[in-house]
Amino acid sequence: MQETCASLLNQGMLSKSQIGFIKSLHQKKYRKEHGIFIIEGIKSILEFLPSRFQIHTICYLPQYQSLLPKLPSNIKLFEVNNAELEKISTLQAPQGILALVHIPKENSYTAADLKGTYSLVLDGIQDPGNLGTIIRTADWFGFQHVVCSENTVEVFNPKTAQATMGSLSRVKVWYTDLEILLKETDIPVYGAMLDGQNLYSVKWGTEGIVLLGNEGQGVSDAVAALASQSITIPKAGAGESLNVAISAAIICSEISRNLQK
Repeated sequence: MQETCASLLNQGMLSKSQIGFIKSLHQKKYRKEHGIFIIEGIKSILEFLPSRFQIHTICYLPQYQSLLPKLPSNIKLFEVNNAELEKISTLQAPQGILALVHIPKENSYTAADLKGTYSLVLDGIQDPGNLGTIIRTADWFGFQHVVCSENTVEVFNPKTAQATMGSLSRVKVWYTDLEILLKETDIPVYGAMLDGQNLYSVKWGTEGIVLLGNEGQGVSDAVAALASQSITIPKAGAGESLNVAISAAIICSEISRNLQK
């Protein structure tokens, strides 16, 4: 993977083949093949620079160079024009600067890593924007882990990475078989369901797992059966349901409020 990138991306100006290579990273197949994903915008790039992630390349419009700090010598730099940036960007309105970031090696997290804290566990989330917003929410409320079922949307999808607004650089996001994970843990598992206990009457402890399900189908039956307790956000109006990312924010806020008492 690194050899392929090094041969295609030589510091200086982007060639046609280099533009084609970066555009290929818009697709999951090539992100996986090359082990690289895209982030865009100066704020997100500055968040990733001091993180556990390794930045490979930064492409920028001339006016953005002064916004970058002194960079490690192993980061390749390409000054591009608007036409070139529009070709390689995943956004309809490019943000002036784009970075290619190495995908970390497979993690070795287990249920034991969730002890003593609160974490979010996601079952079958399909919308990349929802996943990105959930990661951003987890970061805001200090949830260090977001654990995803194997059929949840890819975290390195450009729309997901963009929606995290840099929070992906801090929150540990990993994929696993949720049935195995939940069977291995003795941490309380709070499943967000329509018929659960009122969120605001739950007696929260010092650790727990918040289980959130697919946008349309909710938590799958097999995974829901492993929840210690069902919880729900009480409804006061006539809406049929809440967006899963909004639900995550409300639940995280209530847990955080209780932990700060």
